[in-house]
Amino acid sequence: MSKPVVLVTGANGEIGRSLLERMHQEGRYSVVTVDLRPLPERYRPLCLENYAGNIMDRYLLDQIAAHHEIAVVFHLAALLSTRGERDPELAHQVNVEGTLHLLRMANSQSQRLGRAVRFLFPSSIAVYGLPDVAEKKRAGRVTEEQWNVPITMYGCNKLYCEHLGRYFTQYYRQLGALSTAARLDFRALRFPGLISAETVPTGGTSDFGPEMLHAAAQGHPYKCFVGPDARIPFMAMPDAVQSMLQLLEADRERLTQSVYNVSAFSPTAGEIAARVKKIYPGAEITYEPDPVRAKIVDSWPEDIDDSRARRDWGWNPAYNFERAMDDYLVPGIKQLYAK
Repeated sequence: MSKPVVLVTGANGEIGRSLLERMHQEGRYSVVTVDLRPLPERYRPLCLENYAGNIMDRYLLDQIAAHHEIAVVFHLAALLSTRGERDPELAHQVNVEGTLHLLRMANSQSQRLGRAVRFLFPSSIAVYGLPDVAEKKRAGRVTEEQWNVPITMYGCNKLYCEHLGRYFTQYYRQLGALSTAARLDFRALRFPGLISAETVPTGGTSDFGPEMLHAAAQGHPYKCFVGPDARIPFMAMPDAVQSMLQLLEADRERLTQSVYNVSAFSPTAGEIAARVKKIYPGAEITYEPDPVRAKIVDSWPEDIDDSRARRDWGWNPAYNFERAMDDYLVPGIKQLYAK
């Protein structure tokens, strides 16, 4: 029997490349990718087929669906928070309309095949919006339904797409003739800041942590755009990939909701800097908070409550702060810049 086919959008991004390598190692699925940019040569042998194109192109998505019986979608393509604030309308087009196109395609595929396509969606802590640092400290670890009042276009987009996915799974065309047809199976993870050893940070609002480490590894000074007391949750990239694959394989009957928090550790910017300086004693890290970016970080929780993910599908991160730095990030980044 042929392997089930997985479609990965945004495969050229930080999560996408790590996911491709992991899925190739496990060998359970055939992978089809779509991204604006062609995949680098080293990743192409990991895939059944690669498409260079835009998720806004409905014709392209329909052609992919016509040529492949897609069983799973990992929809990773997105315009991230910092760029989204510079061009909110483009962010809405890519993050909402693009997601709607993928949901429509996956739902049509579910109905055509007579079984639910599983749709994995990386959401974000950007869906939260706390009013100030004092309230943030009082709130502590927040659950999925608390403080869903984002202050960025990216956060608004992600929150709305969570609702779209839930609608497509439970209520799509509930008054129409297709109300009893097979619907897709949408599953979302609200990721904290993600730290990767394989890819260079791209200017995301949570990138102050990895930026410190990458700058130190290159011997460059770094001006942190948040203050030393800024705190948000983080996760090492291998854990992010593991959580997606674990949620993918979870029995639907055990899932009590469509959207789950996942987290691993929650250091301050100062704690990250101290660890970087311990590894690179000559690291030059100063603080020059950017009023807007720092305000966005301050609106995100200090930590998120992922107890439902732990209970429903056994989530448990492999990397705490110390292990993420010492066993994953530092060796990987040293290798990256030794090339």
